[in-house]
Amino acid sequence: MPQAVKENTKTKETYPKGKYYYAVGRRKEAVAQVRLYKGNSSFVINGKEAKKYLPELSLQVILWQPLKLTGNTKNFDIYVKVQGGGSRGQADAIRLGISRALLKFDEKLKKTLRSAGFLTRDSRVKEKKKFGLKRARRAPQWQKR
Repeated sequence: MPQAVKENTKTKETYPKGKYYYAVGRRKEAVAQVRLYKGNSSFVINGKEAKKYLPELSLQVILWQPLKLTGNTKNFDIYVKVQGGGSRGQADAIRLGISRALLKFDEKLKKTLRSAGFLTRDSRVKEKKKFGLKRARRAPQWQKR
């Protein structure tokens, strides 16, 4: 007897129709796919409002940095699909994605974003654990006897 196929219960992201600027941002294990639409400053991350998805104020500041720096806080609706990593890694990945998408919108912003360090991917990742050690470099405590 064939087994019934389970349907995917996850809801698909619904994006507005029209032209958008797309970019991908990464940090540690986090990957953010960013879409900038012309609009009036709505910010949606994984189907939730940004303030609800990342409630910590310091992370919200990170999200808005490239838009505030370039003076585009009221010009775009931002839709983000992010996965992997922790909340800080996701926030940094989203910031890089927004910065790259802004570059596609206007190439003249490159100097401003580059000088602020928003176009540089932070490639630091957690170091691999080595055998015989407790973590990547932490050795077991030495015992005299």
